[in-house]
Amino acid sequence: MNLCSLVHFPDTERAEWLNKTVKQMWPFICQFIEKLFRETIEPAVRGANHHLSTFSFTKIDIGDQPIRINGVKVYTENVDKRQIVLDLQISFVGNCEIDLVIKRYFCRAGVKSIQIHGTMRVILEPLIGDMPLIGALSIFFLRKPLLEINWTGLTNLLDVPGLNGLSDTIILDIISNYLVLPNRITVPLVSEVQLAQLRFPIPKGVVRIHFIEAQDLEGKDTYLKGIVKGKSDPYGIVRVGNQIFQSKVIKENLNPKWNEVYEALVYEHPGQELEIELFDEDPDKDDFLGSLMIDLIEVEKERFLDEWFTLDEVSKGKLHLKLEWLTLMSTAENLDKALTSVKADKDQANDGLSSALLILYLDSARNLPQNPLEFNPDGLKKAAVQKALKSGKKINSNPNPLVLLSVGHNAQESKIRYKTNEPVWEEHFTFFIHNPRRQELEVEVKDEQHQCSLGNFKLPLTQLLEREDLTMHQRFHLNNSGPNSTINMKIALRVLSLEKQERSPDHQHSAQVKRPSVSKDTRKSSFKPQVPVSPPADSNKPVQASPVIDSDKKTDMGEKSRTPNASPQWPTDLSRSSSSLHVSNFTSSPSHFSVKEPTPSIASDISLPIATQELRQRLRQLENGTTLGQSPLGQIQLTIRHSSQRNKLMVVVLSCRNLIAFSEEGSDPYVRLYLLPDKRRSGRRKTHVSKKTLNPVFDQTFDFSVSFPEVQRRTLDVAVKNSGGFLSKDKGLLGKLLIPLASDELSKGWTKWYDLTEEGTRPHVAP
Repeated sequence: MNLCSLVHFPDTERAEWLNKTVKQMWPFICQFIEKLFRETIEPAVRGANHHLSTFSFTKIDIGDQPIRINGVKVYTENVDKRQIVLDLQISFVGNCEIDLVIKRYFCRAGVKSIQIHGTMRVILEPLIGDMPLIGALSIFFLRKPLLEINWTGLTNLLDVPGLNGLSDTIILDIISNYLVLPNRITVPLVSEVQLAQLRFPIPKGVVRIHFIEAQDLEGKDTYLKGIVKGKSDPYGIVRVGNQIFQSKVIKENLNPKWNEVYEALVYEHPGQELEIELFDEDPDKDDFLGSLMIDLIEVEKERFLDEWFTLDEVSKGKLHLKLEWLTLMSTAENLDKALTSVKADKDQANDGLSSALLILYLDSARNLPQNPLEFNPDGLKKAAVQKALKSGKKINSNPNPLVLLSVGHNAQESKIRYKTNEPVWEEHFTFFIHNPRRQELEVEVKDEQHQCSLGNFKLPLTQLLEREDLTMHQRFHLNNSGPNSTINMKIALRVLSLEKQERSPDHQHSAQVKRPSVSKDTRKSSFKPQVPVSPPADSNKPVQASPVIDSDKKTDMGEKSRTPNASPQWPTDLSRSSSSLHVSNFTSSPSHFSVKEPTPSIASDISLPIATQELRQRLRQLENGTTLGQSPLGQIQLTIRHSSQRNKLMVVVLSCRNLIAFSEEGSDPYVRLYLLPDKRRSGRRKTHVSKKTLNPVFDQTFDFSVSFPEVQRRTLDVAVKNSGGFLSKDKGLLGKLLIPLASDELSKGWTKWYDLTEEGTRPHVAP
């Protein structure tokens, strides 16, 4: 058996030298992290809410366990020649000790340990001709990493005003999503490098997802205590990065038709994927109906796909999607064509499918007014201000400014900057635009403290159409404000262009459907979603580019629109949409959902404890007054390795030796595998049956779709069983083995002999 031919993937490399380097640097990295906590995070928390003004860290100890890099992938294709793109598969299990206090409320809390696992992208750009050759470093996660925090005093912390609407799961989601695109950390390496472009990231493109219909889904609803099987109430969840869309529910239909359209930003490729999961809506826990994962770089190559895709992780079902890759153009020459394609050239609506994308960088403001009564033409909270004046209170202190940006019905807010009339925001926003010839950008600076306006202005988007590269970068004068009040912004418009490629009739598309990196048991096998819902982009209107969709016909009498959940209440500044489609910034976390215990397969010896009892009785009969050896049930040889490239656990069942005889003719052994806690029939793997032998050779390879961070929390369940016909008395268990997979060596792999036991709870590696 040549293991290397099975598990070696050259584009993902191990980097032990890098881990050794990080280990040597770890004390100094910890010093930097402590400085970051005290000089950046602590002031930011204090300024985020007046209830937190006495917040401080009393102890910061990151621990002595350094971050580990399990693999490195360097991209050499589809990247700019002036950048280097790396993907680092990282794991950090820190025995840290971080203590904090909020003196105003006598609150003490802390963190005892942190775990984070995921793929971190590192971009080195721009490459320059002088030392150190790299102008800046950008770091972010393409998808939400697995994050676990062991808190102390969390209950006390969540009792503080301003935090009492949160929970530990919401806090974890907030932290995780701030690590995911479009959020990023940019570190300049040379003082001369211009960071304007790094602070103004232009998406690589927009993917338009026509979520059309499904066929032959599994029926999950049952009646008469499961005796009668019914249909399902299917709906879909679509993800691109941290953008989430949720379809309506189609009642009692195994062939649902949704006919909905979503638009999502793609900031990084290669790397970002389109993830789709289907569920059956139930009153308590929703059942899994299948999943699909598509590499977006393949969608970009094809430009246009209209296909039926087979659903993964289920026995049947397929999904009809139409995918369009929209290129961002910096000229207006294709605008008429884009307007026609979304029917924005005829209707007067300000929403619907998009013909353009507005990208905005909010930099800073100067000379904002300090007296909210003097510059408050709308009379917002004027009575409160006049009351303050009469009481003799000083109100001409610096304001707490924030910026409200809106295009049509879509509004987004900046962060609040406290007690300053010259705030610096340095924030990035995007808006999907239906028709730039009719829509305008409205900007209003507001004082959060006094709830009044500090100035505003409107910018018709037609002005951008007249500018070079459809871009403006200037200080805009604020109306209804001070005489010298300005706001500095960079604004760019990009026309969305669909460039269909000419294909021969026999052309086969190259879009790759990937297996999910996390099994459905740990993701959302059964759950009640608690994410804010993203409505489709005007799905009630027919779409010209979608001839298969007839949105005027009612597809199903039982369909209903899913309404946004009222619980939990997300903080308004964190659930802000990143597009006019109201895309949620929160990715569903398994910790949000109550997971239903999977139904074990009837063939599983785990579900039949009598098999273990029979095996013990057989051992006693074999012993019969004699002393059995160290491995009375025999041994099994396995090769186990996790492939980070494929996101799969690979198990090679090589052979067994010295098994016990089930009859005078020996045994008919085979090997059954589960990756616990998945005990369902669909999660079972088994070898062929080897007839009449106690030393069978199988030499069979199996895989389980699971990420490296997730597999380390799983256990491989191995059972050697004797085959027999239906109701045969010779059917039974020959031995078991449970192998915990929490090992850093799993990425390297190993081949070992293991002792079989009755319970499998004492894995012993044979010499």
